[in-house]
Amino acid sequence: MSVVLIGNPISPYVRKVNVLLLEKRVEFEIDPQNPFGDNPTLRAVSPLGKIPALRHDDRIVNDSSVIARYLDRVFPAPSFYPSDAWPAARAEWIEEYVDGGLIPLTGPNVFGVRVLRPLLSGKPAEASALEAAQKVVDEKLPAYFDYLDDQLGDAEYFVGDVISIADVTVASASVNLQLAGVRPDRARWPRLNAFLRRMHARDSFRRVIDPVVQSIGKSWVDLD
Repeated sequence: MSVVLIGNPISPYVRKVNVLLLEKRVEFEIDPQNPFGDNPTLRAVSPLGKIPALRHDDRIVNDSSVIARYLDRVFPAPSFYPSDAWPAARAEWIEEYVDGGLIPLTGPNVFGVRVLRPLLSGKPAEASALEAAQKVVDEKLPAYFDYLDDQLGDAEYFVGDVISIADVTVASASVNLQLAGVRPDRARWPRLNAFLRRMHARDSFRRVIDPVVQSIGKSWVDLD
């Protein structure tokens, strides 16, 4: 049985699948393909040119959420999806809230401006772009932190008393924000801040976070 995760580990979507594979103790390889520009190797397995893709023997699975569900069926222990309908819906909603809302907002507008574009171009970000990024952090990002902090409440995990896809998704997305110098303030969002510290202390997350911080972590901020 061969499992290959296709996509650059800098992506929060790739990171989500990477963590799941580690948590499930599945042996796998990473093929670090980038979605930038014309990449025929990636297009051959990802018709939309997006990452991640997963090669499982002779099968190709696309989209991080579809891959996560697939992995949970093929490698069911431990499961990251609640068996009951309501908890499962809540977990998948938090996943979508982050994947479809938080990341599309902060990925290009904060992480892209402060980290990715300077990395790819070799040039510092322009002042106007940095100002626009800060405006997103100040004016739009707090609503997402408010919601996540409220949904978590005083619980250890977002859904039930065990880790789920919701937790992995939120904690994966936070890494790119921290790489861009952004974190949920401990005084304003204490529950979310504490949750992220717990999640990032897990062995699976340390194994995906540490190499990225070492390579592009110039602006990295720890969770205080």
